[in-house]
Amino acid sequence: MIGRLKGVIDELGDDWALIDVNGVGYQIFCSSRTMSRFAVGEAAVVEIETHVREDHIHLYGFTDPSERDWFKLLTMVQGVGNKVGLAILGVLSPDELMQAVAAADKAAVSRAPGVGSKLATRIVSELKDKVGAMALGTVAKSQAAVAVRDSSSTAAVSEAASALVNLGYGPLEALTAVSRVSVNLGDHAGVEELIRDGLRELAPADVRAGG
Repeated sequence: MIGRLKGVIDELGDDWALIDVNGVGYQIFCSSRTMSRFAVGEAAVVEIETHVREDHIHLYGFTDPSERDWFKLLTMVQGVGNKVGLAILGVLSPDELMQAVAAADKAAVSRAPGVGSKLATRIVSELKDKVGAMALGTVAKSQAAVAVRDSSSTAAVSEAASALVNLGYGPLEALTAVSRVSVNLGDHAGVEELIRDGLRELAPADVRAGG
């Protein structure tokens, strides 16, 4: 089973690349995000997910191992084939996808071509518990590293973030704030505590200083 390829990009198509590995050309199918990182003639190291069928062997390539992990998870959801999985990863980075799932932000997932509201709802519903196993990850814009170690803490973070969204905050800023305070409060923090401290985190700096 092929797990990684290291070679030179020889040719590019709409959703595939041909990578030359010591004279052997391998065709790999990729998301638009991964494709944008390739250039003909340049060296590349690509993480591979190999799918073997009776009539073909397809290689799916990713420059980011976490993108490959999400591809595996996405294609486990009923209605999400390989093409749709790549489409989602072309619209959302692994961190953005993890945040969308944790916050039950089906609108973000449905931005991908071929993903309607019903499928987006199924994706965030079926993958929410799996977010805990992968950890909530790093929210890049706020540099908030959050280690979610069990599904109960994942649920509390998600519920608190959803409450802040209902108060008018954006899904990303709400999840970022709750994720930050959850690190300080610990794994067993309740939803009310997360909401309370999340609101403080979202308050303007001068308000926090005055409070």
